[in-house]
Amino acid sequence: MVPEDRRYTAEHEWVHAPEDSARIVRVGITDFAQEQLGDVVYVSLPEVGTELAAQATFGEVESTKSVSDLYAPVGGRVVARNDELEARPELVNSDPYGAGWMIEIEVSEVAGLDRLLDAEAYQAHTA
Repeated sequence: MVPEDRRYTAEHEWVHAPEDSARIVRVGITDFAQEQLGDVVYVSLPEVGTELAAQATFGEVESTKSVSDLYAPVGGRVVARNDELEARPELVNSDPYGAGWMIEIEVSEVAGLDRLLDAEAYQAHTA
């Protein structure tokens, strides 16, 4: 299942921009990514206030199979992080599009969202 209300990267991150906020987006990894990783045991996230460039590494996900980098889908400043993942990293597996979100970014260039894949293009990418 690939939610239609998000944008995606080729590296398997998703971005959700709530309709009431054009500049703050929530970021996580896709269901496809968490399936490939296996059981997530640790998530490393940046501190609030960290400036990110689009496509820059912003953290890591460690699973029973491997360690994978996380990439910022858009540039901007981290305004929130999901600290719940410190105690419960398995939320990335059980609810990747909900409680397993990772960070929120105040986007520096809203046009950057248009360069991301829509749900249909992401499904084609993972097929």
